[in-house]
Amino acid sequence: MSNERTPLITSGVCGLAVTACGVEPDPTPESGSGTPSKGPRKMNTFFGVMVPTILSMFSIVLFLRSGFVVGHAGLLQGLLMVIVAYTIISLTILSVCAISTNGAIQGGGAYYMISRSLGPEFGGSIGLMFFLAKVCACGEYVLGLVEAVLDVFGSDPESSVSKGVRMLPQGYWYTVLYSSVVLLLCLFVCLVGAHIYSRTAFVILLVVTVSLLSIFISSVAVTPFDIVITHKGSGNESLHYNTSYTGFSVTTLRNNLGSGYSLDYSTNSVMSFATVFAVFFTSCTGIMAGANMSGELKTPSVSIPKGTIVAVFYTFTVYVLLFILVSATCDRTLLIQDYGFLQRINIWPPLVTVGIYCASLSAAMCSMIGASRILHALALDHLFGLPLAPAAITSSSGNPWVAVLYTWGLAQCVVFAGQLNAVASLVTVFYLLAYAAVDLACLALEWASAPNFRPTFQLFSWHTCLLGILSCLVMMFVINPVYSSGSIVILLLLLLFLHYRSPTSSWGYISQALIFHQVRKYLLMLDVRKDHVKFWRPQMLLMVANPRSSCQLILFVNQLKKGGLYVLGHVQLGDLDSLPSDPVQQQYNFWLSLVDKLGVKAFVDLTLSLSVRQGTQHLLRITGLGGMKPNTLILGFYDGCTPEDFFLQDSAFCDSSMGRGSEGEYNFGVDLPSLQAHFPPVRHVESPRWLSPEEYVGIISDAIKMNKNVCVGRYFFQLEGEDKDSKVDGSERTIDVWPLNLLQPGSRDYEDVCSLFLLQMACVLNMSNKWRHARMRIFLNVETESSDQGWVVNEETFRELLKKLRIRASIKIVPWDSVVQHHVQPDGEAAPEPTRALSEDFLSAVNNMLMEHSSQAAVRFLYLPRPDAQRSQSQQYLAQVEAVTNSLGPTLLIHGVTPVTYTDL
Repeated sequence: MSNERTPLITSGVCGLAVTACGVEPDPTPESGSGTPSKGPRKMNTFFGVMVPTILSMFSIVLFLRSGFVVGHAGLLQGLLMVIVAYTIISLTILSVCAISTNGAIQGGGAYYMISRSLGPEFGGSIGLMFFLAKVCACGEYVLGLVEAVLDVFGSDPESSVSKGVRMLPQGYWYTVLYSSVVLLLCLFVCLVGAHIYSRTAFVILLVVTVSLLSIFISSVAVTPFDIVITHKGSGNESLHYNTSYTGFSVTTLRNNLGSGYSLDYSTNSVMSFATVFAVFFTSCTGIMAGANMSGELKTPSVSIPKGTIVAVFYTFTVYVLLFILVSATCDRTLLIQDYGFLQRINIWPPLVTVGIYCASLSAAMCSMIGASRILHALALDHLFGLPLAPAAITSSSGNPWVAVLYTWGLAQCVVFAGQLNAVASLVTVFYLLAYAAVDLACLALEWASAPNFRPTFQLFSWHTCLLGILSCLVMMFVINPVYSSGSIVILLLLLLFLHYRSPTSSWGYISQALIFHQVRKYLLMLDVRKDHVKFWRPQMLLMVANPRSSCQLILFVNQLKKGGLYVLGHVQLGDLDSLPSDPVQQQYNFWLSLVDKLGVKAFVDLTLSLSVRQGTQHLLRITGLGGMKPNTLILGFYDGCTPEDFFLQDSAFCDSSMGRGSEGEYNFGVDLPSLQAHFPPVRHVESPRWLSPEEYVGIISDAIKMNKNVCVGRYFFQLEGEDKDSKVDGSERTIDVWPLNLLQPGSRDYEDVCSLFLLQMACVLNMSNKWRHARMRIFLNVETESSDQGWVVNEETFRELLKKLRIRASIKIVPWDSVVQHHVQPDGEAAPEPTRALSEDFLSAVNNMLMEHSSQAAVRFLYLPRPDAQRSQSQQYLAQVEAVTNSLGPTLLIHGVTPVTYTDL
């Protein structure tokens, strides 16, 4: 896909623009500036995959540790180790083949597979650890080569005179010097290019193959002879071991069948199955050598599976035959006490020596090239920003020479360490962790059941992936529990770093596919017929005309949802019949970016309709799925005041335009200037309104008819401290609740459904993070001057109700005799309906009462009367509600229709 290399962080390094839009650099003179595009792919399956994989799996283990494994473990356990090791890597190979045949594979090999399957966080962390493993392996192979050279050409440390070919001085600094020279040779080959390396590797493979043939021929051509092996003991005394090469012998084979774990002369520690297996398993860490060359392969999706499987089968056959050969021809003491015994028993010893040198050198070069390709891919994706940005620079031929220099410098540091055994264990653990990640990537793709996961390689299943993960993790802890634990900790730290750095990509996230799969399954299990009132929670649909004037209300409702569904709804006026395409689909990204910017946990649902009322009906009916559907409609207030533009007040919506925004953040095609331009300016007083009073009141009536609770918010633009960066905990806030229908004083029922719903919503707000420590006050309106003193009993009943509902609030008694007297009409009759003409004096008195008692409250909850069924009463209904709430401050008027409280367990 053209956007597979979309940069996560655009950056410039030393004035060089680093823009990752392709995989390999464009072979032009300017390509050194780091502008990559499609580069040359020249390697076929044999040179690009089989040769590096075979050489990486042979390395120094084939010649220097085969006898060690058979001598300690015996032939039977040695073959068991081979089978177990190759079973583990075969499971991973199945996953590699499945992923690599599901689409185009670009440069980066295992890193590319993991990152494009599991996302940037997991891919970046595993990729960096895989790169470090390759670097350490490169240093390990170089040190092994130098050690083998010194075994033949190194001078005796106890003698000051060089004898014959043993002329190279030995010591720590000499070892570092020789290793640095070998690393420079590898650096030269890698800087020339991967194509030269592939030809060099082929020559090395021929040499190694000739050496192997000489070993098999020698088992027949060389006659039996005795050997004396001398080692220095712990007290500087000489230890002599008499052993023999017997040639093919049934007796020798029988003696070598069982295990014989004993003291290792190089480490002076007793071997066991786990320690010997750890040594042998280092030969199985090269299965990704071909995949790491994916950027140079002509057809990686074909070459990687075919070449890797053939290479693994070939090396498995060689190891099995070699184990059988040495167990049938060599005494156990010879196998245990001499790592280089193959040189002693060869028809021409220099052949084995040259084979050791070539295998070690090729493994070092393969590791250096593989590591540089992984680093180059990490740099192109800009996961780690400026520190790795120069590694994206390439030569005119497409060779990432800066990444090669990075790798060479780190490998030089490994050479200074000089601890082969510790490095080998760490390398193996890192490799196994990377293999487990590849298996995890394939498992996630399989479990996600995405229709586009159609690999042409079919010999895998989720069982093989899961078994591969478990076997890799178990083997990690068998080899070295300390390094395994440490590597997992490092992986988690890198995951957290990349997660909080928030790199967003266009690669596609497997987590999204898995979430979809699980959510669909659980939504089917969420049966609305099993709903119970004690598990009720608010599920909000907030209708938003223009976010510029509604942001504070959006933030407030985010606190009010209590873990329930929260949907931002918007109606676009229009007729699809007269439009060339649906304009709503193009708006979703802008609304989702708004949700991200505000930091609210909300969905977005937009619709196209001829009227706002009809569109709201659509959203109330179709928003949500199954048991997750809105039960509460929230509207902004319909009045004539000029709304304020929240975008001009919040710095989060201004930083980018002032040059302080996160310019490099991938934002799905919506930057802050385009987000600001998409939403129109706020409405002016003279501006025409898209919604009439009758339509607005009709929306409220429709929601009540559809058995939805209704909330109307007014003056929420005055509410402060609701944004995501606010540290407000509510300790200085007050929530005032007026549960009585103030427009109908004759109603004294504080326990009707609407009043209880109002109490529940106030309690829910009091439980949210920014309102947790707020004080809640409940105001009871009573007529103290009337002859009926039942309000005293009602107060006690209400206190008991609050105790049963576990609502902690203070109760305030508010006499409102002076208010009620204005409710009587001129003819002496009380108005029976709230929407009948109420005197301005009564409405003003109610407003003054609210101002007197709740002027300092942060938010007020009021009873919203049900609108009259007659359309002609809509303007009067709005005028009454507007008069009562005039200048109050943030107020939420609520009309509840569903029971929400429960007093039993």
